Amino acid sequence: MTYGYARVSSIGQSLYGTSLDEQERELREHGAEVVYRDVFTGTSADRPELKNLLQSIQSGDTLIVRKMDRLGRNAEDIIHLIKELVSRDITVNILNMGIANNTMMGRFMVTILSGVAELEHDMIVERFNEGKAARRAANPDYREGRKPKEYDNALYSVLAEKVDDGILSVADAARELGVSRAKWYRIKQDRCPGQGNSGPAYQA
Repeated sequence: MTYGYARVSSIGQSLYGTSLDEQERELREHGAEVVYRDVFTGTSADRPELKNLLQSIQSGDTLIVRKMDRLGRNAEDIIHLIKELVSRDITVNILNMGIANNTMMGRFMVTILSGVAELEHDMIVERFNEGKAARRAANPDYREGRKPKEYDNALYSVLAEKVDDGILSVADAARELGVSRAKWYRIKQDRCPGQGNSGPAYQA
């Protein structure tokens, strides 16, 4: 049995011949007897028709896709899927690249695809590191990690007085300020050095 798989990110996608109908037409022209079609938005991993396809396809069958990226968004995951299919003696025909199967040339194609995945990963890491370097060069105070959460200074002062008077607990005050208890204590330490976590008994 020869299966086809078509995927678009949204139902309205039709640029560059990537619509579902265009993909299905091309897949059937290349011998696909049954075509599974998925539509999903963004980076969603929910592809029910791909799951159905993987449950139906058997040893000796062929899977046809228009391009490698139709099988997913991440090259490493796609290569893992292709290797799994080939190990099950399923031929994967990527129309714009070639055929991956359990022949010498087919395994060579898998090796090439693995190299593409590794290259993509290295390029992502390189771009990420270049971006960090650029931010450090532009801002000497740049620090990696999540940007500290902003808070309302005036509101903190009001809430801090209520905590000191025993009207509010630290937990309730921190919640109203929109920060964690740990963050509340850090703010207190920054504003009143030396006090640490000391305060009235009502700190729960």
